[in-house]
Amino acid sequence: MLDPAVPHLVVNCRTLYFSWLPADPEAVAALVPAGLRSHPDRQVFMNQYVVDDESQSSGFGSYSLTYLGVTLADVDAPDGVTPGGWWTHYVTSSARVRDYALARGAPVLTGHTTIAARRDRVVTETDIDGVPMIRTQVRVGETGHTVHNGHHRYLTALRGQLVSSIYPVVAEPVNSFEIESVEFLEPEHPLYALRPENPLTIAWGYYAPRSSFAYPGGLTVLGELQPPPALRVPGPQQRPVAGIVRQATGR
Repeated sequence: MLDPAVPHLVVNCRTLYFSWLPADPEAVAALVPAGLRSHPDRQVFMNQYVVDDESQSSGFGSYSLTYLGVTLADVDAPDGVTPGGWWTHYVTSSARVRDYALARGAPVLTGHTTIAARRDRVVTETDIDGVPMIRTQVRVGETGHTVHNGHHRYLTALRGQLVSSIYPVVAEPVNSFEIESVEFLEPEHPLYALRPENPLTIAWGYYAPRSSFAYPGGLTVLGELQPPPALRVPGPQQRPVAGIVRQATGR
């Protein structure tokens, strides 16, 4: 098992990363623990990427991954503008990556992601345990000369504590980009709570044939997660509610 405190680098993976407004904003808000606030419009984000060859990572090998979550308010990346996110699902094909991410608090699941590009069309699909869950169709242009660089911030729960990580990223997105459809294929699965509204409203996003990023070493502890006095029984589309006790930040 890889040491979760050791940073890792991934280079030149194919990436589709975007955000939408959900069909059920209240179900999305219920996925965020007490003490954190979802973005006012309850934006959902999703990143699907494929690492085609083991030479593209510092120790993970080749793998595919999709993570989804809820955009947060008042928890920004270092630029003070890009909002942070709460991971709700973290689906990867690699047992090595699952173990590494689980030790960092990620809500890991076993599954595969494919990204198929043909001319100006890209189709992505994500399954969980062999069952197709999400299908996205995108119209794209050529790889442009603009580079997207910066940081993303994601929060997770680890052994009763709320933890935060900062992920540096450099991506080379295509020069035109349009999400044509996003399908959530299993209404009975908890993932369905994150489905987009109809008609589809995209908040932001990009497709990059080459995207590089790092898993940072260490985690920042923001506080303890504790059940509130009156704990609700979660429905099929929400996670248990938790309270946060603030404490000094540490590594």
